[in-house]
Amino acid sequence: MADPATYRPAPGSIPESPGVYRFRDPGGRVIYVGKAKSLRQRLNSYFADFAGLHPRTQTMLTSAASVDWTVVGTEVEALQLEYSWIKEFDPRFNVKYRDDKSYPYLAVTMAEDFPRVQVLRGAKRKGTRYFGPYSHAWAIRETVDLLLRVFPVRTCSAGVFKRAGQIGRPCLLGYIDKCSAPCVGRVTPEEHRDLAEDFCDFMAGNTTRFIKRLERDMRAAAAVEEYEKAARLRDDVQALQRALEKQTVVLGDGTDCDVIALAEDPLEAAVQVFYVRGGRIRGQRGWVVDKVEETTSGDLVEQFLLQMYSEATIPREILVPASPPDVEAVIELLSEQRGSRVDLRVPQRGDKKSLMETVERNAKESLAQHKLRRASDLTTRSRALQEIADALDLDQAPLRIECYDVSHIQGSDVVASMVVFEDGLARKSEYRRFSIKSAEGDVASIYEVICRRFKRYLEERVATGELDGESPAAEALADQGSDPAVGTPIDPETGRPRKFAYPPNLVVVDGGPAQAAAAQRALDELGIDDVAVCGLAKRLEEVWLPGDDLPVILPRTSESLYLLQRVRDEAHRFAITYHRSKRSKAVKESALDQVPGLGPSRRQALLRHFGSVKRLREATAADILEVPGIGPATADAIVAALKDDRG
Repeated sequence: MADPATYRPAPGSIPESPGVYRFRDPGGRVIYVGKAKSLRQRLNSYFADFAGLHPRTQTMLTSAASVDWTVVGTEVEALQLEYSWIKEFDPRFNVKYRDDKSYPYLAVTMAEDFPRVQVLRGAKRKGTRYFGPYSHAWAIRETVDLLLRVFPVRTCSAGVFKRAGQIGRPCLLGYIDKCSAPCVGRVTPEEHRDLAEDFCDFMAGNTTRFIKRLERDMRAAAAVEEYEKAARLRDDVQALQRALEKQTVVLGDGTDCDVIALAEDPLEAAVQVFYVRGGRIRGQRGWVVDKVEETTSGDLVEQFLLQMYSEATIPREILVPASPPDVEAVIELLSEQRGSRVDLRVPQRGDKKSLMETVERNAKESLAQHKLRRASDLTTRSRALQEIADALDLDQAPLRIECYDVSHIQGSDVVASMVVFEDGLARKSEYRRFSIKSAEGDVASIYEVICRRFKRYLEERVATGELDGESPAAEALADQGSDPAVGTPIDPETGRPRKFAYPPNLVVVDGGPAQAAAAQRALDELGIDDVAVCGLAKRLEEVWLPGDDLPVILPRTSESLYLLQRVRDEAHRFAITYHRSKRSKAVKESALDQVPGLGPSRRQALLRHFGSVKRLREATAADILEVPGIGPATADAIVAALKDDRG
């Protein structure tokens, strides 16, 4: 642990200008980013009274080894630079708002020829319109089921849609009038797109015109004694009204706003957002955050607004529980991103104040539930890591575990995976995959992948001067023919780690004593003696240490064995995924590569049209001619190539 006094900037060297500062650890990795109106005043506060600081701030200062800063012209520039650095470096001590769940959205894929209504989670896709988020997927499905009576838009998958078109019969929804069946040509693409546009308009809050239009048509049908048609239209009106009833009016005058509320304690905070569109609550979403240092509610609101609205749609009005310290700068930045004025308000009375109290109650409940889960998770993970350390006789708990697995089919397309768990949690940004050059079995493959991974680690240490060029490890590296001047673990400009910059405390390999011995041999030949190795055999879930004749038997119900199994299974999943993608690519390309004049674009067009190489093999030249860009000569060549490949 570093003494903050060792890297404290010299008196008078810190400017009084506004700016953004970065704390770095001994390896040069950025661990905290902050902004300040006065850099001198803010940074001096870290070093003036260490004992009086928040415990997590003390931990951050003792983990750091240096601090640097960048001067900017205005507070808005400081906000922009702070957020861009937080997003780029992902500093471990910065406030990070994490979703407490993956919220579902109602999505309409307007970029497709025949737009589809579906439930989606995760990252948003270009060309798709989203409504929500909703608390539960069933709430979306209930709403969609009601609206399909009036707006019978396609909801089926691409496979079902294509199959219905091939056999000339729609699915069940087409027969019960909850789909306009564009798959069999009941409506034109233009008519179906109009239905999708109307669906989106209704979900966006433009509801009155649809209900009035249906009521007008209903009265007209009744006037000419078309009572069955009038009854259907009456049912359609009732369906739309029931859909509207599920979204209670909370604010008048068709207000569009986001309502943000906080619940916090000295260590954590929970944030809840209600999305109000057209005066109705369209959805809600929640986050939780660890506090790194003493922050006010206004600070949390400012950080949340910057992270939340970097990608999300910004409404005209945002209701918050407390004003940010730099409220005008935040408003200016949000207005610039939206393209028009954004109002940031703290409600004091009336309906908006009542709604804020409701959102705050949700935030308090969310924080209480999170703390119950978090306490269990922390205790379990800590116990599991300590049990592993005790069972394997390690000096300390293995805070970073790397696991390796090999995947192949009868020695072909051999690949390996490396997954990383830090503090008992998957660190997916650190995962790596390898295409194995050796085809001499799993043991040789494990030896190769461990050598390659740790050669890179040593190369980066030598390049930065962390490892003496005359040390045993550097000599071993030179003996193996590696270039010690390749790569650096930390980019000095960005502070971001390179691929293999950090060593694990424990290497786990999928296998028994032979695989564990191969991994240890690779480390010994590279002169690495501070990384522990074990193998986890699937048959009896035994843990093997290199050189031991008997395995370490962990209790079947222990948290330590459960964690090792999770790590091993994740490595296996990651290796299988890579192997399948590599094999699939080889299968797709091998046969078609032989066809003269068939480039990558037309190969992809063929596979998109037929869905698989198997179906393409069954196709005739006439079938292949249906693909745009394929002529008679090329179609004949494709049929001949696939026939030869099959034979």
